[in-house]
Amino acid sequence: MSRHAHTGDAEAREPLLTGDHLQLNELDSDEEGEVIFDRSASNVTRDAGASAQRKLTFEEAVEEAGFGLFHWLLLVACGWANASDAVEILCVSFLLPTARCDLLLSSSDMGLLTASIFLGMMVGGYVWGYLADQRGRCRVLVVSLTVNGLFGSLASIAPWFWLFLLLRFISGIGVGGSIPVIFSYFSEFMPRLRRGAMISALATFWMAGNILAAGLAWLVIPSSWAHFSVGRLHFQSWRVFVVLCSVPSLTSAVLFKLLMPESPKFLMEAGREEEAIHVFRLMSELNMWRKGKALPEFGLCISSKQRGKLDERKTWGSHKERLSDIIKKGLAPVKQMFNGPLKSRSLVLLIVFYCISFSYYGLWMWFPELFARIEDGGSPCADVSRPSPLSNQSCYPVKTAVYIEGFIIAASNLPGNIFTVLVMDSTGGKALLTCSLLTSSLSVFLIYVVKTKTQSLILSCVFSGVSVIAWNALDVLGTELYPTQLRSSALGFFTGVGRVAAITGNVVFGNLVDTNCAVPVLLVSALLLTGGFVALFLPQTRQTELT
Repeated sequence: MSRHAHTGDAEAREPLLTGDHLQLNELDSDEEGEVIFDRSASNVTRDAGASAQRKLTFEEAVEEAGFGLFHWLLLVACGWANASDAVEILCVSFLLPTARCDLLLSSSDMGLLTASIFLGMMVGGYVWGYLADQRGRCRVLVVSLTVNGLFGSLASIAPWFWLFLLLRFISGIGVGGSIPVIFSYFSEFMPRLRRGAMISALATFWMAGNILAAGLAWLVIPSSWAHFSVGRLHFQSWRVFVVLCSVPSLTSAVLFKLLMPESPKFLMEAGREEEAIHVFRLMSELNMWRKGKALPEFGLCISSKQRGKLDERKTWGSHKERLSDIIKKGLAPVKQMFNGPLKSRSLVLLIVFYCISFSYYGLWMWFPELFARIEDGGSPCADVSRPSPLSNQSCYPVKTAVYIEGFIIAASNLPGNIFTVLVMDSTGGKALLTCSLLTSSLSVFLIYVVKTKTQSLILSCVFSGVSVIAWNALDVLGTELYPTQLRSSALGFFTGVGRVAAITGNVVFGNLVDTNCAVPVLLVSALLLTGGFVALFLPQTRQTELT
């Protein structure tokens, strides 16, 4: 991609990766031999007609459009979509203490149920990410959010466990698309100097989704008014809760379909200059509202290579050749990620995503069930002789304390989110990621050690508040470590890796929680420790330009 030359700026303004072809002889390396900056792209010539109209790079156009109302509205829209994903994922964990009786679930069945949505996210993550890089961010977000909300709500009327499991799996396919794409989409509107803080602010909406899911569970599941019958189906309160959890995804899909523009960075990479300029003008109009300023005429530095790719699609041959081409193109981003200058950072992120996803989702999805088991006191692993839910064991009346504790743990995300927003741009994602993973490891180990319910709750809140810092740091690092043509695919791939880890974590918890609870809890602590040390090998990306 043609880039405009920058002068007199510090090294922090240089992009991590740039240019259409990464040649090792054109790249500078850091002291450990890892390629970080491409210097050759700064020697750029302008078109012959550039004197008549300014040609701006993406970063320059974003700066010209200003920062203001548009970005805050964008934060609300993308934040609501991010919160909807959190609600859809976490709703299963809150319905387990009651749904296990109605659906006759063993602990292993509950492990499969919590894993099903992550299996769907693993399938959807890379597919939707690839489609977002090829077809556009906004379009993919609309479809994935619709799939999420539609099949999530249909699960509420499933009378059998395996049908409920299937519908949650399909809902997970939708969630797998919106999570990685929403951060790519959002970051591609942000000015460089505000990008870290704004992505951290977007990540805080996951906490809002946590609190919303916990609050709905607290209000709806223990309530007697939420019980009624539809034909032969007895609609228990947890089914009403499942329907309510699908509403944020469906409303987000409508919002993106009707109001949200396509990413200008994607439009530039696709060679759609006029559409990109229109988006920049929309940004400027909202940001400069009541200020009396107008965006001057300008052009954009558009990648001619991307124009050529669009023309190639029209010359495809037979269906067999087309299928082969689709498969090759679909796997191409992975090959790029694990070759050349991207290889080392991709390997590190793969390990970190696996460690934190196994640990966070393996433990978090079982918090309500674990606290139900220590309702009479003791540590989460103290009562290992509890009978299977398939025995004659009643789930009613519902114990409200379980949901109050879930709400408290969800709310404990708030300090970590505020801290991240305040220090992300000054400290950088790498340092925050490492420190939060190491601290999370210690808190989980102490959860196993303590002997009282109060101590377990306090340490669970510490784990919640600290681990969210690691997730926020990963959101920032993931968007800044890869170029535009790989960004959504890379995030989708690592999201898929994380889902494999989440599936493994939930299956391990489901199979061992009744017999040897110490093994999964201590394994979580060990994996978080490993992820913290491995994260030290990532490059620093503080205030880096998007490429």
